[in-house]
Amino acid sequence: MDAHGPLCVGIDPHASLLAQWGLTDDARGVRRFALTVMEAVAGRVAAVKPQAAFFERHGSAGVAALEEVVAAGRDTGTLVLVDAKRGDIGSTMGAYADAFLADGSPLAGDALTVSPYLGFGSLAPAVELARATGRGLFVLCLTSNPEGAEVQHARTPDGATVAATTAAHAAAANAGAAPMGSVGLVVGATVGDAALRTGTDLVAVNGPLLAPGVGAQGAGPRELAQVFGAARRQ
Repeated sequence: MDAHGPLCVGIDPHASLLAQWGLTDDARGVRRFALTVMEAVAGRVAAVKPQAAFFERHGSAGVAALEEVVAAGRDTGTLVLVDAKRGDIGSTMGAYADAFLADGSPLAGDALTVSPYLGFGSLAPAVELARATGRGLFVLCLTSNPEGAEVQHARTPDGATVAATTAAHAAAANAGAAPMGSVGLVVGATVGDAALRTGTDLVAVNGPLLAPGVGAQGAGPRELAQVFGAARRQ
């Protein structure tokens, strides 16, 4: 971010976008789209964020294309945040961690998005492996989809919202880290004052904040200031 600014470029090769580019909706089209984007932005932005689902829908050849994106990021010094939103328990979560966070895995970028909705503690295998390998996590916290509020704004038995509890767990995982820890949060750039309304302390997280929704989804500088307040890096 110091070298290139805070922009993270999404790589989401969905069918309609492939059609706009004149590409076929198959693994070959996905590969060409993704590597063209990488060629355009690699070394010029802080990070890219390939959405794993759009690669996985084309089977093994699509996953191979995702592996090439990860490798291209590594070769050009561009951080790759694999947007796979994995979440499970026990050995299954450990297997997901191995796939996306272990040294030597062709799918292991620099960070992974994960879901905490089986309990934040279920993410322990990913948290531990990310620490061991120098990678990061972005934990879903306040997402921009309307359905997210029924879970994220709900209150736990102690009265705190799920979103606030998630942020507190991330802060605990990052305690003492400098300049910041490796457990970040996903907070949509279009959620308005949701952090304030849910009591979610984004400043105390001491980790990176991923703000999807800038650009095509309508968010800009004004929205970022509203959503993140003092947590926004100037």
